[in-house]
Amino acid sequence: MNTDSHSQTAAFIWSVADLLRGDFKQSQYGRVILPFTLLRRLECVLAPTKAAVLAGAQEHQNKPEAVREKLLLRTAEQQFFNASPLTLGTLSDTQTADDLMSYVQAFSQDAREIFDHFHFEDFVQQLAANDLLYQVVQRVASIDLSPATISNYGMGVIFEELIRKFAESSNETAGEHFTPRDIVHLTTSLVLTGQDETLRPHRIATVYDPTAGTGGFLSESDEYIQQVSDQVTVSLHGQELNPESYAICKADMLIKGQDVAQIKLGNTLSDDQLPAERFDFMLANPPFGVEWKKVQKQVTDEHKQKGYDGRFGPGLPRVSDGSLLFLMHLVSKMRSPKDGGSRIGIILNGSPLFTGGAGSGESEIRRYLLQHDLVEAIVALPTDMFYNTGIATYVWVLSNHKPAERRGKVQLINATARYTKMRKSLGSKRQYVTDRDIDEIVRCYGAFQETEESKIFPVEAFGYRRITVERPLRLNFQASPERLAKLDDEKSLQKLPEADREAIRAACATLDAERRYTNRDAFTKDLKAALKPTGLKVGAPVLKALLSALSDRDPEADICTDKKGNPEPDSGLRDNENVPLDESVFDYFEREVKPHVPDAWIDEDKRDELDGRIGIVGFEIPFNRHFYTFEPPRSLEAIDADLKACTDRIKAMIEELSA
Repeated sequence: MNTDSHSQTAAFIWSVADLLRGDFKQSQYGRVILPFTLLRRLECVLAPTKAAVLAGAQEHQNKPEAVREKLLLRTAEQQFFNASPLTLGTLSDTQTADDLMSYVQAFSQDAREIFDHFHFEDFVQQLAANDLLYQVVQRVASIDLSPATISNYGMGVIFEELIRKFAESSNETAGEHFTPRDIVHLTTSLVLTGQDETLRPHRIATVYDPTAGTGGFLSESDEYIQQVSDQVTVSLHGQELNPESYAICKADMLIKGQDVAQIKLGNTLSDDQLPAERFDFMLANPPFGVEWKKVQKQVTDEHKQKGYDGRFGPGLPRVSDGSLLFLMHLVSKMRSPKDGGSRIGIILNGSPLFTGGAGSGESEIRRYLLQHDLVEAIVALPTDMFYNTGIATYVWVLSNHKPAERRGKVQLINATARYTKMRKSLGSKRQYVTDRDIDEIVRCYGAFQETEESKIFPVEAFGYRRITVERPLRLNFQASPERLAKLDDEKSLQKLPEADREAIRAACATLDAERRYTNRDAFTKDLKAALKPTGLKVGAPVLKALLSALSDRDPEADICTDKKGNPEPDSGLRDNENVPLDESVFDYFEREVKPHVPDAWIDEDKRDELDGRIGIVGFEIPFNRHFYTFEPPRSLEAIDADLKACTDRIKAMIEELSA
């Protein structure tokens, strides 16, 4: 079944919403339609074995519940069953609500639970109260959702289309629930390509998504592995925060025959419900730029208390964007390289590449990933690829068992030009990546060669040391009326009694107002001499305040020195330089800084916490800079010609009007 017919089916299902108009808010349409669609799908999947299950239910009715459930699951040949003789098409028109709820209650426990997450019974009662239930049931019962007509993949597409419509109608963020299938397919292909060793026959391959949504990544990876490998068992694991997305994901897993106990509901960052598990493959599209304030306490506690034994050892990003926390969470789930290691595919926006300077949480996370040689490739995607945003996005591919030729290197792939315009945009999604382009991107990744689209860098290329460059403080001093007026602004002087302040001001005024001192020591000596007759004990804070008010920066003045005779730094002239990681900071300083500011020096006290060397280490991945191509500006003649043509047109138009 092609995508167009999936969209038609989704549109027909959505048309059931026409019945709800007036009695339900728009934001509730999806909450009614999604569980009914799920129910119809489950019913269609169970249809071939329904008679056998009903006979079995009769036969085993007196057996213990656990035994009966096991026997009926075997008879249903699925991970779930329904022991009711009813179907949506045979519900009574007089007691529809009672019949429907008894039908739903007759599902096995895992399937029954799905409807609880939708608060299905509440909506059933509301439909019944508005005399709409029987009509909705009849309409849904008429839709053919059997596996023979619609594959599991196709059903996933239909669910996504419905959720998108539901999200649009209630102004929710559709992109929080699922990732477009073309991006899912590309990311999955990048992560799973060439993994013959992990996907050899009779092996169990484990796949995990910590932001599972409706299960798109899990379904796609399952399908991919089944296509490329023989006799590999795929074990799918996930966790999802949104109860309705979780319910759909769980239903999808049930239909696929997966162990639904491995699909968890809850916040992955604050409550990892698969803490001891490690996985072969991990795929995720965490929400872009979403703050993590709600879980800040739990995450910060784990970072401080567990350090590198927890998930967030290297550092924490700013609270406004938690995507790097999901990346660190995935890294903590990697198998040891001795056990075959793991591969990760995660979709992130641009900020994790470069946000945060040296020493920041983001930079420290990048440093950890790059210095541990975990980043294999980063692929820049075209814009307008997602339902809820048109921003630039990137697929990061990570591995802790890189092949020999990739060790110590990172491949950047610029796939921003590989897109096809959609005939009809879906939300913010106006472009998609065709299967052919996906194959080309994966081939480019696999070839691991320098081309216009692909650049390869050593890990160190993304690192730098931020050194602090100091310049000496040079001040002139003068007891001019303008500067004397500034004494009133000094906090240390404001704390003194009024009489003392007046005495000090009068003493300063005895200095020669015309004389400009260019040496601090000479001025300090004369200032102390002027203050002596007041008899006041002038402490260091007050003296400092006086020197501050009566001074001004002057590049021609003498250098101010400390007690040891060393030059004092001028905080106003302080600067930072980023030195490439593989270069000596002193060589760089002599070449790049000293010729321009001969009196500058490096602050050698500013050292990196981890390696103790001069300069704070930072890491960033300036993706666009590496693919920037300079386009020379147009010639002046061409610009002049354009301007002339434009003014000629305007003249002609004015002449026409005045004619």
